[in-house]
Amino acid sequence: MYRAVTLYFLNHKVSFDDKNDVDVALQNIELNFKERDGKRLIQLNGDFVEQDIRNMRVSGSVSEVAAISAVRRFLVKQQQQIAEQKGVIMDGRDIGTVVLPNAEMKFFITADKMVRVQRRYDELVANGKPVSMREVQQNLEHRDYIDSHRQDSPLSKAEDAILIDNTHLSPTEQFDLAMKYINAALQKD
Repeated sequence: MYRAVTLYFLNHKVSFDDKNDVDVALQNIELNFKERDGKRLIQLNGDFVEQDIRNMRVSGSVSEVAAISAVRRFLVKQQQQIAEQKGVIMDGRDIGTVVLPNAEMKFFITADKMVRVQRRYDELVANGKPVSMREVQQNLEHRDYIDSHRQDSPLSKAEDAILIDNTHLSPTEQFDLAMKYINAALQKD
């Protein structure tokens, strides 16, 4: 969702520092998740933008946009409304601490920095995005720093979140581990 707002801001030349510019832009943004090809994908004002939000142009600005309090309030409210529907799985850098502090189950997923860099690089290359490993590393380090140090809802692990380090896990192994915790919690109920 933050990437979609960032894409809108970049495409419409919204000044991140101009409160009025940001407020006006937010009034013109509608985000939805719709089924397409068996996946739930994000729509920005009716257009599927999943591919557009995954490029380095958006990655280079998403943390700055995410640090804007008006943007955070705008999206947190929408995320909380989505969660009211129940049966929702959300990921994000403040979901367990700010958006859904009372979520039934929280995971804090982490991995070695260079493993994260390699994974992101591989994803971009697989999608035909020309990028260097160094660019990806700088972007990841920049985003982590900004997201961890912003005033409004910084990236941090919720006290009651389960830490999963997936450095050496495949996606299937990570899923299985998460399901082990979920099933254990369900058996307690």
